[in-house]
Amino acid sequence: MKKRIITFGTFDLLHIGHLNILKRAKQMGGHLIVGISTDQLNFNKKAKKPIYSQEERLQLIEALGVVDEVFYEESLALKRTYIIEHRADILVMGNDWAGKFDEFSDICEVTYFPRTPSISSSEIIEIVRQTK
Repeated sequence: MKKRIITFGTFDLLHIGHLNILKRAKQMGGHLIVGISTDQLNFNKKAKKPIYSQEERLQLIEALGVVDEVFYEESLALKRTYIIEHRADILVMGNDWAGKFDEFSDICEVTYFPRTPSISSSEIIEIVRQTK
C-alpha cells in the first residue's frame, strides 16, 4: 500500500530546492499531498504577500509530475486537521523547521529533510531587488 506523504509551504518563485524536497517526499511513499499557504496566511506570517498569487502557486505545484494532490493551507493552527483529513502517514518539512512539528508524531511520522544549500525564494527576491 502506498504511503501518503504531506508537506506544506508557500512555494513562491518555484526553484530547485522546492523540487528537491518534493521529489524526496514522493520517494518516501508514493502519494504526495501539498498544502499551499494562502496569500492571507503568508501576509499574516510575513506582513507581505507572495510574488505569485495562491492560484498561480497552486497551478505550478499541481503541474509537477511528483505531486498527487494540492490544497490551500489557510491556517497554521489547522495543520493537525489537514494531516488527519488527508490521511497522511508521513509529514515532511525542510530541516529549517526541525523540531517544530514533532507534536504531530502521535498521528504520523515526522521527517525533516536538509534544505538545498544556497537557495531560497527570499534570497532570489533579494538578488532581483539588488540588480534593479
